[in-house]
Amino acid sequence: MLLDPRSWSLAQSSDEVLAGLSEELAPHTAPETHAGVVELVTGVHSDVDGVVRELGALRNRLACELDAMGLATAAAGTHPLTVWTETEISGAPRYRDLEASMRMLARREPTMALHVHVGVPSSEDAIRVLNGLRRNIPVLLALSANSPFWQGRDGGFASARTVAFQAFPRTGLPRCFASYADYVATIDALIASAALPDPSHLWWDIRLQPALGTVEVRVMDAQSTVDEVAPLVALIQSLARLELEGGDPAAVPAAEVLAENRFLAARDGMDARLIEPATRRLTPVHETLSALLANCRPHAVALGCAGALDRVQSLAAVNGADRQRAIAARDGRLDRLVASLAARFRAPEWPAAIAGRAV
Repeated sequence: MLLDPRSWSLAQSSDEVLAGLSEELAPHTAPETHAGVVELVTGVHSDVDGVVRELGALRNRLACELDAMGLATAAAGTHPLTVWTETEISGAPRYRDLEASMRMLARREPTMALHVHVGVPSSEDAIRVLNGLRRNIPVLLALSANSPFWQGRDGGFASARTVAFQAFPRTGLPRCFASYADYVATIDALIASAALPDPSHLWWDIRLQPALGTVEVRVMDAQSTVDEVAPLVALIQSLARLELEGGDPAAVPAAEVLAENRFLAARDGMDARLIEPATRRLTPVHETLSALLANCRPHAVALGCAGALDRVQSLAAVNGADRQRAIAARDGRLDRLVASLAARFRAPEWPAAIAGRAV
């Protein structure tokens, strides 16, 4: 989020910001639909530590360069206070076209997400990962929920971003695909008809990115700190390896069960009780997560991210939505909550000498 530190409202200035970034930072930033938001993009890494180090460096450089522009920044699934009448669409051609296509749906308050790409060289293996990870989408959503406030109020959802974003078409969970050929035939029907310009207009919770050779997990709210990003990346990487090394022995639940669990996770976060297909009972998401972590741990050890995976339990104990609500209850004003989010944006491990480098 681009912020005006005088009021902690969104600064509708992404076009100007992107044009003014340094040569070092510009390749790692991109416009988003709304003018109050920019996207940070890391490079490719083989381990979680590398991702986290780079993301921390990018966050701190962005905060430093924005400070020189008189702006601030923060990350969360939503801006707690903004309303649609204050929202502008960015000037990037893609998003002007998107506005023409989505119309009133694009003219809502912005939502922000964390996207994690996992490289999978084989197309059929990528389909296996896509199909298998569908079962874990509700747990990932519950863990990452970080948007309890929407339009200046607590609407009762841990992830208001999820329910706001699903007003767009082609969101939510994809179906199970029989093969990569099945996937291609499905997507080609949409592209060849010119209903969609390209596959990037599929905004599913998890999707393939054939041009990159990745499976992209998109269900998570943006995280306010780098420390909250690391366990989520470790969990996703470990889950992907679990699927590739034989898969979770439990069957993927029916689409209707997954959809309901997704709703429960968005509403209640880590307080959610999810449907357990085998028993047909509501089970605390903490129990589901504990079993998942036990299955993932050998894979995390093999990948070198066991330490980051261990921190999933800390995130489960207090996630972003929990923390936002606690801060709002303490301070009593949502502008102070936004100020607190901005203060948490920088990665503290980034060396002060570099963070203070002239821009």
